[in-house]
Amino acid sequence: MHREHALWKRALSMATGGAALLLAPGVAGAAAAGETLDFTAHWAGLTALVLFVIAYALVIGEENLHLRKSKPVMVAAGVIWALVAVVYAQYGDTRTAEEAVRHNLLEFGELFLFLLAAMTYINTMDERGVFDVLRAWLVSRGFSLRTIFWVTGLLAFLISPIADNLTTALLMATVVMAVGGSNRGFVTVGCINIVVAANAGGAFSPFGDITTLMVWQKGIVEFQEFFVLFVPSLVNWMMPAVLMSLVVPKVQPEPLTERARLLNGAWIVVGLFVLTIVMAVSAHNFLHLPPVMGMMTGLGLLKLYGYHLKRRDQFFPAPDEDWAESGLDLEESQLEEARQPSRSSFDIFRSLERAEWDTLMFFYGIILCVGGLGTLGYLSVLSELMYGGLGPTGANILVGMLSAIVDNIPVMFAVLSMLPEMNHGQWLLVTLTAGVGGSMLAIGSAAGVAVMGQARGVYTFFAHLKWSWAVALGYAASIWVHFLVNASAFE
Repeated sequence: MHREHALWKRALSMATGGAALLLAPGVAGAAAAGETLDFTAHWAGLTALVLFVIAYALVIGEENLHLRKSKPVMVAAGVIWALVAVVYAQYGDTRTAEEAVRHNLLEFGELFLFLLAAMTYINTMDERGVFDVLRAWLVSRGFSLRTIFWVTGLLAFLISPIADNLTTALLMATVVMAVGGSNRGFVTVGCINIVVAANAGGAFSPFGDITTLMVWQKGIVEFQEFFVLFVPSLVNWMMPAVLMSLVVPKVQPEPLTERARLLNGAWIVVGLFVLTIVMAVSAHNFLHLPPVMGMMTGLGLLKLYGYHLKRRDQFFPAPDEDWAESGLDLEESQLEEARQPSRSSFDIFRSLERAEWDTLMFFYGIILCVGGLGTLGYLSVLSELMYGGLGPTGANILVGMLSAIVDNIPVMFAVLSMLPEMNHGQWLLVTLTAGVGGSMLAIGSAAGVAVMGQARGVYTFFAHLKWSWAVALGYAASIWVHFLVNASAFE
């Protein structure tokens, strides 16, 4: 995920996101929304806007500058909120800034802890060999290229609602690259298919994408209501997949052998992850508590089980894999040596360390920056421009198109902060479009950027662009199907 904001995405997002916000001072006469005043034409508002643009420009140049994306937005967030506090204090209001920043910190805190628990589970399953075994099984089956195309796409669509679209895309891309080998054409369309499928699968689950998680935690869409987006999401993947499959040959690649094995406790970790998801949903639906309570309780259970694994690995390590597979008899001295405490025994804190800390801190910076600009009145103006000028349907379709250019996380957080007056069908629509819109460009989603880094030189921006028309057809078809099958939600 360190390459989530590749150069193309950064240049385009700067031009689009910055231009949209820079339009705001020209209509600074918008009325105050509740306790929030309009400072879009005030020196403090303009300074905050320029700071955000500069910070995002540094995010765009992350790879060239070798500057982690979290650093500029974290600094900008602090300065922007200092400006908010100063300008409100000048008008005799010392409470609004404090209440607003605490509200934003609470939203970030819930998101941060939720993602930390989920990332730790994913990293633990990876460490226990769950994903390696799945990949090895697929690679060694001897499927035809067309079968691999459909199987990897289907698995990406079905796994991403649970394991998140980025992890799923990387896992399936390794299978396509291993089987495709030097067949660049197959690897290209296979990677495009995986990116589209992973993003589509993530759109109908609160766990599949950061944007859907934010919508769920906001309480706008209930857990079970996300699944009405299953059919539109399926259409979003299937339409371009059918078109791309026409160029995939039915040839049989040479079967590959790849060894992998599950480590102790792998299936129990998977079961604990499922239990954790159930607890998160139950906490929200039945106890009316934030879902993060269930996730953190599940993380506690994983830490307790990790203690058991660590003790087991120290005193009863498994015999070496090569010994086990060779079938040779082991000397008693060898067995005694194998039972000695292992230096690489399981440690749950290694899984915690492997969490994407830069990404988590980037979320902090973005949420606080956007929240600060909202407190200065910019989101009210932007809401009026989009939802007042285009109407809910046009604005929500535009959100998806912007998500292909600008990172969908700040776009969705801005929409959630605006809270435009929309019926339930429209909220489901923006959840869908923000989730799948990024598939239209290789730079439009974290999954696409990560796979570009993995299949460097084969799956590229322009290779994806050749099939963007097919992905755009799927985007349009999914919107049409949503209006068709979920018509009652628009009433």
